[in-house]
Amino acid sequence: MASSFSRRDVLRSGAAGGIGIAVAGSLAALADPAMAQVTRHTAGYGPVVPDPKGLLALPKGFSYKVVAEAGVTKLESGQATPSDADGTAFFAHGHRYALVNNHEISGGEPFKVPALDGLTYDPGAGGGTTTIDVAKDGSRVREYVSLAGTHNNCAGGRTPWGTWLTCEETEQRAGGAFAKDHGYVFEVDPFDRDANQSPVPLKFLGRYSHEAVAVDPRTGAIFLTEDAGGPNGLYYRWTPPRGYRAGKGALRKLALGQGGDTAGRLQAMSCFKGTTHITDLAQATQPGTRYRVTWVDVPDRDAKTTSVRKQFTDDQITRSRKLEGAYWGDGGAYFVASFARHSDGSVNEHDGQVWFYDPRTETVTLKTIFGVNPDPDRDAGNYDGPDNITVSPHGGLILAEDGEGVSHLFGVTDGGTAYTVARNDLNDSEFTGPTFSLDGRILFANIQTPGIVLAITGPWGHQRR
Repeated sequence: MASSFSRRDVLRSGAAGGIGIAVAGSLAALADPAMAQVTRHTAGYGPVVPDPKGLLALPKGFSYKVVAEAGVTKLESGQATPSDADGTAFFAHGHRYALVNNHEISGGEPFKVPALDGLTYDPGAGGGTTTIDVAKDGSRVREYVSLAGTHNNCAGGRTPWGTWLTCEETEQRAGGAFAKDHGYVFEVDPFDRDANQSPVPLKFLGRYSHEAVAVDPRTGAIFLTEDAGGPNGLYYRWTPPRGYRAGKGALRKLALGQGGDTAGRLQAMSCFKGTTHITDLAQATQPGTRYRVTWVDVPDRDAKTTSVRKQFTDDQITRSRKLEGAYWGDGGAYFVASFARHSDGSVNEHDGQVWFYDPRTETVTLKTIFGVNPDPDRDAGNYDGPDNITVSPHGGLILAEDGEGVSHLFGVTDGGTAYTVARNDLNDSEFTGPTFSLDGRILFANIQTPGIVLAITGPWGHQRR
């Protein structure tokens, strides 16, 4: 989601500039923390070529097709594809393929998710998800509503059992147009429509400005980011109750059972360097910085009187500005801090961090950090505002840029080098929802405004090292 203030304005008002990017280390294991700054454009697929159609610039040999477009393509129920495509995941079941596509609709968008019978949580809310059935080559087959009546569905996460957890980035209370409280996580099945009937909020995961989730396939634990300010947000872990067995329908059953609103334990992360408590993840400025992690129970996860993040004092937990994308890979949870500024209470300034939580060692390690981008309007390998994230089957990470100026999809190699995958030639809207097909042949991604879902193909396996 776009930041609440312009980073370009901050730069012009005298905030410290810096290198466009500072990255180092393997995404699996950091080998040399001294490699804090590396040369750009030594990896990837070569420079992007301007698009004659003025939509998407890609490296030579790559191409794209439009899968869905808000207000242009149609749902099977007859209405237009909704606005503001955001977090997305690809699913395969036999010879069936589908995308579950979030719509980050808060109220003023032109094309809302239709409030269809049986699929609507709150008729006063216009967000939700659509499911897009696609052919093996990424072509659109059909699109239909899979969840309606939710609010500001930003990102989410794919589960190991093949469903999508969609997150409401809001703390909206019932009142006015809204019949129910919002700020929850909902589960969506990409193939079983009956499983999506009568939507159930997973209240045990807390009510706050959810951004994204990552699920541990071994334990069923769920790790969650919070995109919030004043004070800045937290990183959370939910651990299942005794006897819980993860799988399709298990979360819904837990939520509907006795004590379901508080099932399991919801905890916030607290980091330490030795015995020194770390109050802010922005304190880390060097790739390879590693903190020991402990977890603190959330007192009131439904935030009945006080926002969850405000229920802690700063000496209890570790905060971060703009916690965004999350993805499980390499035996742990990657998560992104999109940017930090002194003006929002952050200790240091940056234009993006990628962290890796290792559940085996109970540590978080800074894998990549981007310095404050001094010229966001200049397309010179200078990235800012990483948001949604996915682990690439071809190595490294793919990130969607939600910053100022030129907008990119960009990669970070296992060795820590950043490179451009795609450039938005249409406007300065953010990219969202990068997700690969199961065979790694197609990268799906969205331009959030006006709301275009894209399928990108090309020589993915021939990345320059």
